[in-house]
Amino acid sequence: MSQAHARPQNAKKRMFWIGLISAGALTAGAVAALAAGNSGNSGTGAAQSIACPDPTGAIPAVPAQAQAEVTRELQNLQNQINEANKRLVDTVGQGGPNFVQNAILGPLEDKRVAALNRIETAIGRAAAKPEGLERFAPCALGQAPAVSNPPATSSSNGNGSGGNSGGGQASGKIVCPDPTGAIPAVPAQAQAEVTRELQNLQKQINEANKRLVDTAGQGGPNFVQNAILGPLADKRVAALNRIETAIGRAAAKPEGLERFAPCALGQAPAVTNPPAAGGGMGSGNNGNSGGNNSGNNGGGQAVGRISCPDPTGAIPAVPAQAQAEVTRELQGLQNQINEANNRLVSTVGQGGPNFVQNAILGPLADKRTAALNRIETAIGRFAAKPEGLERFATCQVG
Repeated sequence: MSQAHARPQNAKKRMFWIGLISAGALTAGAVAALAAGNSGNSGTGAAQSIACPDPTGAIPAVPAQAQAEVTRELQNLQNQINEANKRLVDTVGQGGPNFVQNAILGPLEDKRVAALNRIETAIGRAAAKPEGLERFAPCALGQAPAVSNPPATSSSNGNGSGGNSGGGQASGKIVCPDPTGAIPAVPAQAQAEVTRELQNLQKQINEANKRLVDTAGQGGPNFVQNAILGPLADKRVAALNRIETAIGRAAAKPEGLERFAPCALGQAPAVTNPPAAGGGMGSGNNGNSGGNNSGNNGGGQAVGRISCPDPTGAIPAVPAQAQAEVTRELQGLQNQINEANNRLVSTVGQGGPNFVQNAILGPLADKRTAALNRIETAIGRFAAKPEGLERFATCQVG
């Protein structure tokens, strides 16, 4: 195809994306109108719609081979906003002052990062892969956050860490603990998958470091933690879980690799070895901590057990065709709780007062949201799709 012919074709494609997003904006506006009717009992959630920055202007010409997948992911981005706006209305008055950020905007950002990454990957299979679309992931109430253009490659990634910190963001390098020494012998059947996930872990660090440079000066003092390190830890938890699962299909499944998920600027966080099996996780939540509670509990982490609400009573009759998948996801929910409880014990004394929330309960809620969404989808393929199971995602200690 000649360049002269390609230009109008690309223009038509771009107009299609703009029309798609505009249609979604009308949907969001309808949700906003619904939310406005509830403004009297808003409690902690403002009666307004969620707005997200539009990535379409930053997406290059899409190769024909990637067109269907990119279209699907753009529609997915709009569906995510619609679902978040619906949840905003459904949960008016719930939670504390940070409920909307923690239970709606945070999970929405994680989903958008994943969808935007898939767009990059789809294009990258057939053309130059675009980078940095994740900067369009954060959303907000009322007005979409500003998105800066990716800066030209420069020395901003150098060793001078004090120059461009702006809103409290230090320009350094993100460092993550290396899990390879804790991975047992990998069966031949799992080798390819484990290798792929280890490469994925490194790719995640590279992308996070790129985002650190691209967003220098943005946000407040917690921007790096909330917008880069937190989502990175969630991605690493998922990849490390996949390594455990891959090995576990052919040999004894390793446990506790999630302790390698948290990263930091400048120096990788210390990682404790998993404790020997013992009484540290017994049934007496208060009794078993004994001298442990005051001794090695420096970071404010209490030794207890994580408790999660049971969604089974809210799940309608499951069609026979969906039974196996729903059963598997319910077992997955319990496995997630078990792993989180194991991590709660193995990380005693680490981090500050918010360590458990940021490093254990937050990622657990994200995993549970994904599993509960899969249950809804599995049922919805053969019967009326249940909605709102995500309200069972949030867990707590004790």
